[in-house]
Amino acid sequence: MSPDQEKGLSRQLTSAQLAMMAIGGAIGTGLFLGSALAVRVAGPGVILTYVIGAVVALLLIGALSEMAVAHPTAGSFGVYAEMYLSPYAGFVVRYTYWACQVIAIGGEATAVAIYCQWWWPQIPQWAWVAGFSIALVVVNASSVKNFGAFEYWFAMIKVVAIVLFLIAGMIAIFGWGPAPAVGFSNYTAHGGFLPHGWSGVWFAIVFVIFGYLGSEIVAVTSGEAQNPKEAVPRAMRSMVGRLIVFYLGAITILVAIVPWNEIHPGAAITASPFVLVFQRLGVPAAAHAINFVVLTAALSSMNCNLYLVTRMIFSLSRGGYAPTAWGNVTPRGVPLNALLVSSVGLLVAIVVAMRYERAYELLFGVSLFGGLFVWLMIFLTHLFFRRRNHDAPVFLPAFPYLTSLGLAFMIAILASTWFVEGMAITLKAGAVWMAAISVVWFLNPRVRSGLRSGGKL
Repeated sequence: MSPDQEKGLSRQLTSAQLAMMAIGGAIGTGLFLGSALAVRVAGPGVILTYVIGAVVALLLIGALSEMAVAHPTAGSFGVYAEMYLSPYAGFVVRYTYWACQVIAIGGEATAVAIYCQWWWPQIPQWAWVAGFSIALVVVNASSVKNFGAFEYWFAMIKVVAIVLFLIAGMIAIFGWGPAPAVGFSNYTAHGGFLPHGWSGVWFAIVFVIFGYLGSEIVAVTSGEAQNPKEAVPRAMRSMVGRLIVFYLGAITILVAIVPWNEIHPGAAITASPFVLVFQRLGVPAAAHAINFVVLTAALSSMNCNLYLVTRMIFSLSRGGYAPTAWGNVTPRGVPLNALLVSSVGLLVAIVVAMRYERAYELLFGVSLFGGLFVWLMIFLTHLFFRRRNHDAPVFLPAFPYLTSLGLAFMIAILASTWFVEGMAITLKAGAVWMAAISVVWFLNPRVRSGLRSGGKL
């Protein structure tokens, strides 16, 4: 597939909007809920786990930046896998990413309904889900410029909230206010800094890496960036830098103020680890403030992920692996049909989320496979990309060693999900999915001939 097949999208996104969109896609339940799961596994040593996650994210962004600058396209890593690995690889990567993000959107939508019911319990969940889903579809269908502006300010709320959290936490830890200093005693007071040893630090990466997933959205938006050669790498560097500061800062303050053994994952919204922090600091209406932040975080992630799945289906259509109509764009440059198809998948995922008691954990595990698989394939694709593009701008030095290191990290993280409580579903669901999507590819000649037919299925 050639990136030229995706012509028609409107290039109106600035580097600032790209960076904020990536922030919006990454900062969601992975930080506000996933951090509690990670702390349970690693204790205060989770700080080191977030450092490991930052290293993996930096490696990925370096590899992806090179390919996105060379080929700015909405299909992004799916197109790169097709170009440098095989049509089968491109097909599987794009459909896997689409499926996992649809599931993730369902989880976020259900979380939005729960957050709203905390304020207005008399209104049923389905009303909140339907209302916010329609609103976000309308935003995505209007124009990419409006979408970019909307997501910019949506993500800004999360950024401001986290900055205020960092400031308030530092004041409490160092005693810069009227209250005595909290200090750092909680790092070692309850079983030491590594209560579960180094194995706990490593296994917590299964939850921590989920917080960094979403960084790849900048590459997907490169097809609609005003100046992708400059905007994409700048946005990626800015985004990852902010994520590292926010995540490391937030988790360092969290385990300093709240004893790690008092952080209970899966609790109600008022028992969120970030709510516990503000309660201990004596901030009035802390629960309401945090509830608003996590609500906007979920909406922002829904918004970004809906954008992502729409562009993946659009790319599959233009590549010949989905019906031609899904590759059409409106006069404003919006792939409306792809958006509607992705919204149907969203509604199915929401129904599933509402029917099962442990829906969030199941959806987390299932969607995690897709994210890890895609990151693994990005590193693998980069190995072949650099061998065929010797004059490409270098954002990830020491080739092929750092690329291979990133690939090894992803394989190890995927394997580790099997040994983490509640996460065996990741590999189980992944095996079922890979078998199903491979059957579709190998037993359907129309799909395999999609590239040659120019997308006319």
